[in-house]
Amino acid sequence: MTMFDFFLLTATLLCSLVAGFVLAFSVVVMPGIQSLNNRAYLEAFKVMDNVIQNNHPVFVIVWLGSVVALLITTVMSTWHLEGLSRILIVISSCIYVFGVQLPTFTINIPLNNTLKRLDLAHADQQALDDLSKQFDTRWIPSNTLRTVLAIVTVILLLVVIIKV
Repeated sequence: MTMFDFFLLTATLLCSLVAGFVLAFSVVVMPGIQSLNNRAYLEAFKVMDNVIQNNHPVFVIVWLGSVVALLITTVMSTWHLEGLSRILIVISSCIYVFGVQLPTFTINIPLNNTLKRLDLAHADQQALDDLSKQFDTRWIPSNTLRTVLAIVTVILLLVVIIKV
């Protein structure tokens, strides 16, 4: 196994784990906690986000490692691949950086941080209803986009693995 093969496999594995993580939020976590009343829903989200934002080591390794491994793979592909395989690596990297990571840092994390700063225990029901609706209308579509694009990234990487 070459270093390129190692990074390609590592990038594929880590991007797959990120895709699974955002998919789990789309199809299980968010629908599950949305069945709670708005105060409990927002508090549950805050608790989960706190685990993530407190730099849980496995999460950090997977999330940031996926970016690093994919970017290294992309750079190395200029020496190790040609034609369609190289193009697919570059496309997967662009999709992942701009379609998965960028929305995370420009939409999801800022929304999470806004929610984190709020004192939900003292908010009235109308404020909780409004907050839940405002949060959901931006966070959920952004996560859906991240999910679809993370899966597309993994598919492209798998195509390259099959071709190589």
